[in-house]
Amino acid sequence: MSADPLGQVQFVQAQLQSGVAVGGVGVEELQAFVEEHPRVLALSGAGISQHSGIPTYRDAAGVWKSNKPIQHGEFILHHATRQRYWARSYKGWPNVANARPNAAHIALSKLEDLGYVQTLVTQNIDRLHQKAGHRKVIDLHGRLDQVICIDCGETMTRADVQNWLAQNNAHLDEIKVTAAPDGDAQIEGEVLNDMQVPSCFRCSGLLKPNVVFYGSSVDKEIVNAVYDQLSQADALLVVGTSLMVFSSFRFCKFAQENDIPILCINEGLTRADDMLRLKVLADCGSTLQHLVQALPARG
Repeated sequence: MSADPLGQVQFVQAQLQSGVAVGGVGVEELQAFVEEHPRVLALSGAGISQHSGIPTYRDAAGVWKSNKPIQHGEFILHHATRQRYWARSYKGWPNVANARPNAAHIALSKLEDLGYVQTLVTQNIDRLHQKAGHRKVIDLHGRLDQVICIDCGETMTRADVQNWLAQNNAHLDEIKVTAAPDGDAQIEGEVLNDMQVPSCFRCSGLLKPNVVFYGSSVDKEIVNAVYDQLSQADALLVVGTSLMVFSSFRFCKFAQENDIPILCINEGLTRADDMLRLKVLADCGSTLQHLVQALPARG
């Protein structure tokens, strides 16, 4: 264990092997931190779902590695943007729909059962935390399994929209694609020109996935709910995220300003590294599994 140059964070530099990290540092420091701060708000990101087969946007250095994401304004204003989105989503959605929780999701659910994780806030839109049995989850950026009408507010299932897309876009069925983050897939070119875009089954209005696109904002009520939960927590546990987007980084700022210590489990750099009390540079699944095994249930 060594301190960083600012003396603000301890690094457990680690691949965990039978509960002991390389260099002689064990899971004990992690266990002791959680036992000292037993009411935890957890904040998860894309890194926690990558072992479920869902690609991440950024590499270990926090550098963007994927396609240009859909911008909210472009989606609303331009039919061609909606054609691009729905074509790629039609091919990419099955990767998310068929994904299953991995060790990290299951371990966080068990930490909730043990009485440590009071609330889980996820930037992910894949609902894998809920599939793992986690009960108290705030979907910060929405949920991809729902579609909403911008005009009348009707909400429908992504599965129903997928069926409509399949019936009206058979020309896409033979195309081979590479999966991309958040149910996206890599499709470009003239094939997009023939893409039929779904409209509201109720009013024929404009449909969008019930998620927060880039260029939009998280609902203030959701943000305030997270602040409220965090203000009641003993610590903030950051798992599998670089925190490069402000919608999640703001909660680290809030924690720092309110003397709430921050623990991070992530294999790469994060935007909040100089704010952390403890950082575990290791796979979040195996790390969380070891933590579950080490912690007693809270009465």
